[in-house]
Amino acid sequence: MALALNNLRRGKKYRLRNHGEVFEFWVIDIFEEDIFKLKDLHTLDQYFLHDLTQYGKGKDYDLQEL
Repeated sequence: MALALNNLRRGKKYRLRNHGEVFEFWVIDIFEEDIFKLKDLHTLDQYFLHDLTQYGKGKDYDLQEL
């Protein structure tokens, strides 16, 4: 079962699967209710969670804590 976005915590690591892609990231900062700044665990790129879910949640959507 996927975690809800309001369960994400700063400093924790997560894996997101959506539309056939898998992202593993660390939550750097939480600005507002649903604005999360992330850092990729493999490439060290920084991005926002809404960049990963901007096309909606696919049938394979899953969010898990690592």
